[in-house]
Amino acid sequence: MSIVSLGDQELVKLYVNGNEKAFELLITRHKDRVYRFILSKIKDPELANDYFQDTFMKVIVTLKGGNYNEEGKFLPWVLRIAHNLIIDGFRKNKKVRFLSETRSASEDYSVFSRLSNEDLNVLQITCKEELETQVVRFLDELPAAQKEIIYQRLYQDLSFKEIAEMEDISINTALGRMRYALINLRKLMDKHQVVTSY
Repeated sequence: MSIVSLGDQELVKLYVNGNEKAFELLITRHKDRVYRFILSKIKDPELANDYFQDTFMKVIVTLKGGNYNEEGKFLPWVLRIAHNLIIDGFRKNKKVRFLSETRSASEDYSVFSRLSNEDLNVLQITCKEELETQVVRFLDELPAAQKEIIYQRLYQDLSFKEIAEMEDISINTALGRMRYALINLRKLMDKHQVVTSY
């Protein structure tokens, strides 16, 4: 059987065992998807290329270190690495914002405006811009999975489908995490007596 026809898992095993050609094939197979994913978040081709290279450097280090979880799928795993590098980079550069580049010019724009009305009705949350800075400081108090989904949904504007694919979970699980994250944020706001409008 030709090496080109092997699946990702087989190529990963070959690479870990010293076959450099196997990794070249993995990059060739997934480079376009990974780059497009990064560019969709960064919006800067030059910077996206830097993150692309950093992503595959981390992939190499992880694989060579024997830390790859074979239960996961290779592409979602690589996309998660890229996503985490982007988040880390934004945090370091203090560029993380809840508002997207194409945000509404309206002053009534809400940090949770990307969530569906159904999500909002469950918690009856409508946050104004003045509230956003207060909400940010509560994020670190959330459980890791809930904090992560807030970052993914609001900072990176990922769909629940994309999040589910990256995390290897069902869409319902992703929705559940967001729901509990919002519930816990609400509790923290109540605890600290943060006033919100209904």
